[in-house]
Amino acid sequence: MNYSQLKKMGHQKIIQELATHLAQSGEVFNGERPEIEAAVSHWLQTPDSPSSFLPPAALKACRSFITRICSDSATKPQSNGLNKNGASNLSSFDFLFEDLAYPPPASHDFTFIDLFAGIGGFRLAFQKEGGKCVFTSEWDKYAQKTYFANFGKYPFGDICKIDKAAIPDHDVLCAGFPCQPFSLAGVSKKQSLGRKHGFEDETQGTLFFELKEILRLKRPKAFMLENVKNLLSHDSHRTFEVIRHALEDQLGYVINWKIVDGGKWVPQHRERIFIVGYDPNQIDIAKEAICIPTAPDDSYIRPELESIIKKQVTGYTLGPGTWATLERHKAHHAKVGNGFGYGIHLLPIKKGTVTRTISARYHKDGAEILIGQEQDRPRRLTIEEAMQLQGYNPERFTFPVSNTQAYRQIGNSVVVPAIHACAREIAKVIR
Repeated sequence: MNYSQLKKMGHQKIIQELATHLAQSGEVFNGERPEIEAAVSHWLQTPDSPSSFLPPAALKACRSFITRICSDSATKPQSNGLNKNGASNLSSFDFLFEDLAYPPPASHDFTFIDLFAGIGGFRLAFQKEGGKCVFTSEWDKYAQKTYFANFGKYPFGDICKIDKAAIPDHDVLCAGFPCQPFSLAGVSKKQSLGRKHGFEDETQGTLFFELKEILRLKRPKAFMLENVKNLLSHDSHRTFEVIRHALEDQLGYVINWKIVDGGKWVPQHRERIFIVGYDPNQIDIAKEAICIPTAPDDSYIRPELESIIKKQVTGYTLGPGTWATLERHKAHHAKVGNGFGYGIHLLPIKKGTVTRTISARYHKDGAEILIGQEQDRPRRLTIEEAMQLQGYNPERFTFPVSNTQAYRQIGNSVVVPAIHACAREIAKVIR
């Protein structure tokens, strides 16, 4: 296989070829296939990083593989993936990412890592602001596929099993750590089932301390964390005090936090807590000077829900049983005097309309955001409509998964423009 043939393959097949090459040579990388693909895809985007999850023998095998496949006579001697000293030359790997919707930047102002990455909302925001992602972790296999399809980097899995000392040095740590242990819905459900929540949740509640350990070991200049609004009040404010104490008193970061409603950037009410911190040994800043935007600047044009919702859609109408159940639930709640139940938007949609918060359970019945249809039952949002409520570009961002998984991933994601507004302020400071 020569350079020209490889270029036609696209990044996914190239990485799979490299992973297969390593998997067949068990002595150079004795790991599971996802781990190999993660290590290879990370190396190809940051080949000059001093920290690597590829063992020396595997790294040598990768370099040898790249050298061989780029040995086409049409390739310049020092544009074959290695420079004259045998070190990797990232600029010559650009051809690997030409088919990506969001390729790694050719140049960057700072580096960041993307933890609990989901489908890459933080990466979109920080990469747009001039950052380069040097490490990604996400445990869900379906979200990994979506992330890989758009960014060309296969995320590492369970953060608890990752050698944190091997994570590359970075300027900013980004993390939307799991919110279910602290969300109103999550707490209510676990209480009804007699399960623990918050930091007592042994599976998800303790993941914050994985972040703390990375901050302790790597000491990035800054970090940005995102979680549900209820984190601030959970367990009579004791949960957030544990977090504040860890970040501020134990690790010594200067931190600030605010509740931010994504509805200021997109037509979806979505309140989240943003926590931003800086290492005072690297950044001289006071707590009061840490800027966390709660609204866009005057140049930002917020999309209207009317421009997002399509007038004619087929295939998304609720089934009769699902609709009957939603009507019954709403009638019950109305009878007992609360406002719970489905939310529906009738056409034409008025200017300034904002939807309820889209959640990871949206695929089940679409209850929080339904679109009315004349002479028919209401319908769910399409994937493209739901994407735009989180600030994703449906003409560029792709979902190589089922609609069920896509809805889950969208509901678990972040409002990208709101994250970007904060990323812009962080970038200003660390520059």
